[in-house]
Amino acid sequence: MSTKKNNTTKKPDLVVFDEEKQRYDAAFRPYATSVGAPQIKLPNNGTWKSSQIYKANKQLKAKYEAIKAEYDALIKVMEYNELVTNAKFTFEPLIGEIYHLYNNQKQEPFLSIIEPDSCNFKHLGSFRLNSNYLWEKIEQNNTTFLDKI
Repeated sequence: MSTKKNNTTKKPDLVVFDEEKQRYDAAFRPYATSVGAPQIKLPNNGTWKSSQIYKANKQLKAKYEAIKAEYDALIKVMEYNELVTNAKFTFEPLIGEIYHLYNNQKQEPFLSIIEPDSCNFKHLGSFRLNSNYLWEKIEQNNTTFLDKI
């Protein structure tokens, strides 16, 4: 059963014939065209993809954890800064000096230069004013009330 189309007949499917160029072009194809040719198999890169996804996710999670830790540290600095700044004090703090935060009898925080060993008030923590005018918590051997929170 053949049909006429521009003075040509339809070739069988296994014959590789280019209708535009009017020539047989099986030799010019980048793939095998005969039935006896080896099977074209796509490489199985599923394991490669899954291992790459695992590695990428691990790297992204590590970056997320680092950013989250930095964020948490920044929040802590902000909370300390707010706590010390809102405390009562009657002097101008100097950059680089260590000051101590206490609660008075009314449970109001106040800032003092008196060492915790010499004071009977509840010690909340010791802080240093840095050059950026942010209060840094000073870690000491004995634990303070703020460390327990």
